[in-house]
Amino acid sequence: MRNIIVIGAGFAGLWSALGAARRLDELGISSDDVTITMVNRDAWHSIRVRNYENDISDARVPLADLLDPVGIRLVVGDVTAIDNSARTIGVATETGVLALAYDRLVIAAGSQQHLPDIAGLSEHGFFIDTWEQANALDRHLSLLPDQIAGSGRDTVLIVGAGLTGVELACEMPDRLRGLGLTGTRTILADTQDHIGSDMGPEAVPVIVEALSALGVETRTSTSVTGIDALGATLADGSRIDAATTVWTAGLIPSPLAALVAAPRDAAGRLRVDSCMRVLELDGIFAVGDIAAAPADETHSTVMSCQHARPMGRFAGHNVVSDLVGEELLPLNFGPYNTCLDLGPWGSLYTTGWERRVVSKGQEVKKTKQTTNCVRIYPPRGGNRRELLDAAAAVIQTRTAPATAPIKTD
Repeated sequence: MRNIIVIGAGFAGLWSALGAARRLDELGISSDDVTITMVNRDAWHSIRVRNYENDISDARVPLADLLDPVGIRLVVGDVTAIDNSARTIGVATETGVLALAYDRLVIAAGSQQHLPDIAGLSEHGFFIDTWEQANALDRHLSLLPDQIAGSGRDTVLIVGAGLTGVELACEMPDRLRGLGLTGTRTILADTQDHIGSDMGPEAVPVIVEALSALGVETRTSTSVTGIDALGATLADGSRIDAATTVWTAGLIPSPLAALVAAPRDAAGRLRVDSCMRVLELDGIFAVGDIAAAPADETHSTVMSCQHARPMGRFAGHNVVSDLVGEELLPLNFGPYNTCLDLGPWGSLYTTGWERRVVSKGQEVKKTKQTTNCVRIYPPRGGNRRELLDAAAAVIQTRTAPATAPIKTD
């Protein structure tokens, strides 16, 4: 019996496991000969990129519905150790610590919110990095109308004006009005001297236009030094009174990357080749946010489902091929594109690493909604053939807005 273990059930991990199951099926290899085990912290596949939305009730899928039909075993627990010399991992579960042996390993543990040493951040800040955190924010917001009105009850401060912060800020005014609150304020703050600095010079004016139209206030060159239940203290000594402070600033790769003695990039991600093999190691693959793969001749992959999903499908194919001595497939990414949700104002579609604006407003909103609610979901009918077919090691194409080029994956 030979064992393939996949750590993590996000976009990269799920498609790694399904891709491996597909490859075994293609080669006619029985699960009696090669087993696939997925290890995940819970029993869900989370559609993480939807956590900024008002309604996330459908933003996770039971893993049993996706794994059982194709014969993948699920172990729920936290990975505590990776020993490549012994080819084992340690997993802390509710019933104790397991030692699982592998012949090939795929690390798809993703990324997590970066929490700087700011007083009160962990105790009083809200986050949307996980489904549970986003749900906790939703519960908190729903209780605001029952509180006594004060200077900060109807104010939401969002710290971090990257893509996630912008998307959350654009949703927030309507979200608060939907609770029956009036005179609300949504403030988006960032340490940079302009909002949406990750999106490039063409996109920034569009983002600013959308935020202004939606009534979102912006604070640039602003650093938070403390957070409490009533608001935030800034580096200049001033305060923002806010009953809700949401931290969306920065992601870091999973700490599991540090358990592997292999080259890492400046962000701490494991460096992999175009076949998703971890450099300078035998038998270990890495994909998704924890990995840095060559996206083209000059760029590495970014922390996005656009890159994580194909990385997973190719890793699944290749981990089986590597195990049984078949040829591996290199992953050649298509054009890099971004579709940013700007709430009721619409969306923004850019292409290229410089993020040239191709389309904006309501004309691209449908594309974003289709991506979030349909395209990035796995087949949900429990049909084995549909799940395996969706895991093919290819770059998927889609129809982009009428004025945009084809967007890949």
